[in-house]
Amino acid sequence: MPVLALDTSAAASAAVVDDAGRTLATRSTGESRRHAETLTPLLDEVLAEAGVARTDLTAVVAGTGPAPFTGLRVGLVTARTLGLALGVPVHGVSSLDALALATVAAAASGTGPEVDGREVLVLTDARRKEVYWARYRAVVGAGTAPSVEAVEGPGVATPAAVAEQGLDGLLLVGPGTALYPELLPPSPGTPDAVDAADLARVALARLAVGGSGLVLPTEPLYLRRPDAVPPAAAKRARA
Repeated sequence: MPVLALDTSAAASAAVVDDAGRTLATRSTGESRRHAETLTPLLDEVLAEAGVARTDLTAVVAGTGPAPFTGLRVGLVTARTLGLALGVPVHGVSSLDALALATVAAAASGTGPEVDGREVLVLTDARRKEVYWARYRAVVGAGTAPSVEAVEGPGVATPAAVAEQGLDGLLLVGPGTALYPELLPPSPGTPDAVDAADLARVALARLAVGGSGLVLPTEPLYLRRPDAVPPAAAKRARA
């Protein structure tokens, strides 16, 4: 029962996982622009690598950001169109949630830094010399897959404003740390880019709790107004 996940919050990425959350294929363009041109070929490539036909898919998961308007819209429109054409549900997951889960899962498998009750602060590029951020705690129980719970955020702020809130005891994760390492030093061994497979794993974990009838909202997280706005109406001159 394969699930397709895609994300355009930064680079366009796509993955196919099975219903247990195991990655069948995952790919990324590495480009933070040209989503409209690169996403569809990327989806074809990842499905071919996984050996899965579009008609085999049981759900589509899309990253809801936060991210700038144009790139994020491409991913969400593509996911909704696929879901409508295939008659399968479309679920939305924050791209920050996916990075948090990847961190906790790496800790649980011994391939990343220990969480040990520490909270995870995820940071991504918001442009304009700002970062998107959200804080999470790990949820790891005996015999259950690792998951994450949001503590605060998402929000958008300058790196200095985030740092001023205090970073002691936090694991700092995500591409925003590489942009501002002097203020937001990255924790070694943590993910620096979204893997679309983690979006699917977050969705599967939430659906396992909420039931098969649950649909995770696909509203985009823009967090601020787009740069492009309609021009103001010209004032009418008085006679």
